[in-house]
Amino acid sequence: MGRSADVPRGAAELGGDDSGCPILHVDMDAFFASVEIKRRPELEHRPVVVGGGTRGVVAAASYAARRYGVRSAMPMTQALRLCPQLVVLPPDRAAYSAASAAVMDILRSITPLVEQLSVDEAFLDVRGAVRLLGPPAVIAATIRSRIRAETGLTCSVGVARNKFVAKLASAHCKPDGLLVVPADRTLEFLHPLPVTVLWGVGARTAEPLHRLGIRTVADLANTPLDTLRRAVGTAAADHLHALANGRDDRAVQVGEVEKSISADHTTDTDLVEESDVLRELLRLSDEVGRRVRGRGFVARTVGIKIRFADFKTITRVRTLPGWTDSSATIFQIATELYRALDLDRPRIRLVGVKCENLREADNAPEQLSFDDVQPAARPADSVLDAARARFGSAALGYATLLGTPQRGEPGEGARRH
Repeated sequence: MGRSADVPRGAAELGGDDSGCPILHVDMDAFFASVEIKRRPELEHRPVVVGGGTRGVVAAASYAARRYGVRSAMPMTQALRLCPQLVVLPPDRAAYSAASAAVMDILRSITPLVEQLSVDEAFLDVRGAVRLLGPPAVIAATIRSRIRAETGLTCSVGVARNKFVAKLASAHCKPDGLLVVPADRTLEFLHPLPVTVLWGVGARTAEPLHRLGIRTVADLANTPLDTLRRAVGTAAADHLHALANGRDDRAVQVGEVEKSISADHTTDTDLVEESDVLRELLRLSDEVGRRVRGRGFVARTVGIKIRFADFKTITRVRTLPGWTDSSATIFQIATELYRALDLDRPRIRLVGVKCENLREADNAPEQLSFDDVQPAARPADSVLDAARARFGSAALGYATLLGTPQRGEPGEGARRH
């Protein structure tokens, strides 16, 4: 993620006193693209995107690509029009997961109070670490230095009195920066910003606020609550008013299990034949299963997503009687869900597979069943996982997938969970 267009550069003058600022937000810089460039140093100054496919989207863009206006979630065709010399690389989620794990290990060596938001960002509460490691700004500098030294990647860190302000600060100082927002200067930092930086103000909420003449955070902070409540409702008004006045009482939440793990792929041409759809489901089931196992999870629910050529999208899920981390089981359920749709030669542009209702494998009760495919599948999964970990994600795969891309781009608007 680049420097937020909603945050003025003038706020960079803030800094200094970090007392009362125990919350850090660590955000990796252009994470997927940076991991790829680290593996290919010759691309360091070239515009690089992770994604692919003529109808896919940009999953990540390097800062060199962003200078041409290329952004995440942009259609690949538009990105190539803006920058014909783009280097387009297919995503390698195994590499990103490994890099993410290394970063999170560094953060958890600083403090156990780490709330991982995604593969490339996390909140830390460092109030228990200051006696040993120094004040928050020093800890932030240590984190940046260690991540660079141990992974070869860069990050940006915001230091503030709460999570909301720390996240804004890290967005402002990108790339490869550190910004402290002193507790007693929080409103000085917040109030000049556009109202759209407040969590919960999207296009829909911004419209009634703009009708009231509310353009900045200061405008909202100075608007009577009753007026706000009539415009956006009581809950939203109270939430936004608190943020606009620098209040965010949420604590750093440790150890939250991911809600789901998913993968989807926008195809270059519409799929019509069932065999082609099943081949995509197999590849995606293999990828999702590998990621579930890699995180030490098992899943109780398997689902699919199908997007047609007219952009109509349907999803189906099934909750299993027991827990699974088997790619074969995931594929079996995904196939059954797809065939139950009983489609008549559909034109399909996107296929997705997901696992939900996750639990750590060590804490999941095991149910035995004569129909359970997992005992036979687990050795094969283990062999595949071990070979890919050692030799790369394309080292071993299913014969059915020969001749098809081994790595697909995230689907339109996809977000890692």
